[in-house]
Amino acid sequence: MERQIIATKDGSHTIILPEKAISYHSRHGAIAESRHIFIESGLHHFMVHHPGLRTLRILELGFGTGLNAFLTALEAEQMLIHIAYTALETEPLTKEESDVLNYPDYLGARELFLKLHAGWNELTQPSSYMQLQKIHTSLQDYDTESRFHLVYFDAFSPGDQPELWTEAIFHKMVRLMEPGGILLTYCSKGDVRRAMKAAGLKVKKVPGPWGKRDIVRAEREIE
Repeated sequence: MERQIIATKDGSHTIILPEKAISYHSRHGAIAESRHIFIESGLHHFMVHHPGLRTLRILELGFGTGLNAFLTALEAEQMLIHIAYTALETEPLTKEESDVLNYPDYLGARELFLKLHAGWNELTQPSSYMQLQKIHTSLQDYDTESRFHLVYFDAFSPGDQPELWTEAIFHKMVRLMEPGGILLTYCSKGDVRRAMKAAGLKVKKVPGPWGKRDIVRAEREIE
C-alpha cells in the first residue's frame, strides 16, 4: 500500500495512506499531538502519581513513525528514569521512509531517532535510559508474561481497524497492564469507552490536543 510523507500544521511530518484517507498523526501537528496525548497526559501523569518508580514498562500498539517512542526516550533522559519499551507493528516503515522523517529537525537527537528505527524482533539499547523491543506482529498474536505501567494505544481509528477496539481486545489490555497502570488513546468514541468499561477499565475523558476535544485515559484499578 502506498505511503506518503506530508507536513502537518506544526511543520512536523506525518504519513498518510491515500487509498484509505488514513493519517498516522493529526494533521494539526504530529509532534504536538503525540506530546499532548502520550507524554503530558500519559508519562507525566503516571510519574506524578508514582514518583519513586525508576523503571517504567511501556507497551505501544502501532510503532508507526517512531514519534511516540522518540518523545518518550527524550523525556526519559530529562526525567532520569529508565524505560523498557515494547512496540508492536504489523507494517514497519522502510529505512528510506524513516530516514527522511523530520522529527530530529525539531527535537534534535538524530542519532537516537535513527537507532529507534534500527533492529526488529530483537532487544536494543538506543539510549542509556531506554531499552527497546520492536516486534513485527499484531496485538492479537502477541503474548507475554510482562505487565506494563503505560499503554500507548495508537492503532488506526475504529472505522479503519474495528477489530482492535472491541471489549475482547480491552480485556487483553487489562491482562497486560499492571494494577494502577494506564492506557492512553486519542479515540473517545462512546462505543470505545463502553468497551473499555465492560473490560474493567476506569475510563476518563481528558482534554485533547489542538483539533480534538477529548482523549481517553483508562486505568486498571488496583485490586
